[in-house]
Amino acid sequence: MMIQAPHVSTFLGKAGSVGLEVLDTLGSSMSNLNANSGFVSNMASRGNKVSILAFEVANTVVKGSNLMQSLSEENIQILKKEILHSEGVQLLVSTDTKELLRIAASDKREELEVFSREVVRFGNMCKDPQWHNLDRFFSRLDSDLVSNKQLREDAEFTMQELINLAQYTSELYHEYHALDRFEQDYRRKIEEVEALHLPRKGESLTILLSDVKHQRKLVRNLKKKSLWSKSLEEVVEKLVDIVTFIHQEIMEVFEESVPSSMHDEKVSHKKPETLGAAGLALHYANLVTQMDNIASRPISLPPNMRDNLYNGLPANVKAALRSRVQTLESKEVMTMPQIKAEMEKTLQWLVPVATDTTKAHQGFGWVGEWANTGNEFGKKTAGSNNIIRLQTLYHADKQKMDRYILDLIIWLHRLISLVRFRDKVPKYVPSRSPTTTNGPISANGKLQRVQISLEDRNLLEKVMKRRMLVPGISKSQEFVTVKKKKATVFASSRSMGSSPRREAGYANTDMLDVLDGLGTKF
Repeated sequence: MMIQAPHVSTFLGKAGSVGLEVLDTLGSSMSNLNANSGFVSNMASRGNKVSILAFEVANTVVKGSNLMQSLSEENIQILKKEILHSEGVQLLVSTDTKELLRIAASDKREELEVFSREVVRFGNMCKDPQWHNLDRFFSRLDSDLVSNKQLREDAEFTMQELINLAQYTSELYHEYHALDRFEQDYRRKIEEVEALHLPRKGESLTILLSDVKHQRKLVRNLKKKSLWSKSLEEVVEKLVDIVTFIHQEIMEVFEESVPSSMHDEKVSHKKPETLGAAGLALHYANLVTQMDNIASRPISLPPNMRDNLYNGLPANVKAALRSRVQTLESKEVMTMPQIKAEMEKTLQWLVPVATDTTKAHQGFGWVGEWANTGNEFGKKTAGSNNIIRLQTLYHADKQKMDRYILDLIIWLHRLISLVRFRDKVPKYVPSRSPTTTNGPISANGKLQRVQISLEDRNLLEKVMKRRMLVPGISKSQEFVTVKKKKATVFASSRSMGSSPRREAGYANTDMLDVLDGLGTKF
């Protein structure tokens, strides 16, 4: 008999935004505990209750719910009309819609395989042997679709029951942690009282004890409402129905896109190397993010950012970079906004793909991401927040991606070179208001000589020679006296020698030029 679970308004509820992320973590730790010590397996075999397995089962329930939602009619339409035609998919994966549908179908089957393996493991923990070796039952689903037909309405009702139980399980996890904190505070206070040889009385102890009792009651109530107190066999039975329905949905949605095993083998030989197959999807996502960060603020960069980016480049990109930089046209002049605009043509579609790749890795496309978005639990929404592999760099052609990375690196090289050139130009920065003195004044009121390098001295001499060739130069511009016999120069102007030296390659760039003496009284 199926009991309608109480309604829970939001996915997170009282558990907060971290709830199901911790279920994911705890679920993994429980898997390790089971594999290493046999503790969980033995405990499950002694009773019918889910008990401590509740947190791991809740994680599995969320996986199934996400996969089931991704196969809804609304989300399949979004897949076919939007995702497959997105710029990132078309440029990095393929322009063949049938091929893209085959890839999407293969991904869904792989997700179902992961989900069903967890159900098989829970089934093997049941006392009732009929739930053992469920993998044999699942392997026959392809050949026995008619007898195992599941109605969508029944599957959605079953999933909503499990989702509500998973929500209470998430709350239980947080309240368990709160109980642990309260009990620690109470024990610590008791130790303080005993150390001072005081009686176990007082308002603070009474309040702490009251909090502990209240929290214990809350935990007991949540155990009754959550997966903790449910029969493991009952939960596994519902999960088997969900696996059967999802398998059926994949067959119906992608019936023309699921190739035979023989065709699969032929296709696999023709496939180019992808970032996911090479285990490089996340690494390339990080490269794109670094390039976007540098392009957005090329003037204020951490000292090691450019080095880190270069060291992370693939070897073939580094090799091609050297030859491409040497062939750059030195006469071509572009401003910083123009270079950024060229980079943005690629970054505007590539950065979202890289971001989705990072998100999918952090939450594995499951619990973490859904908990962060705060979606209503079990609510059917078009455009689910679950990220599918085609939205990431997983299926991206490595050769195509390397070309885009190389182009972006070249643009970054030009951008940084322009910034460095601009930074070399001395800027007019007044140190104090104008005075009638002929140079900087020291603390004792005497004229102070300014020491400059040999390179600066040579530059000043060139500037003065250039000025001497300009007809009609005014006396106000002759403000620097160079003493060739000594190693010092007396400065009679604050802008001493600050006129920028013009370079033909960047004649049109914004150099923040300062005209000597313009608008300044001496």
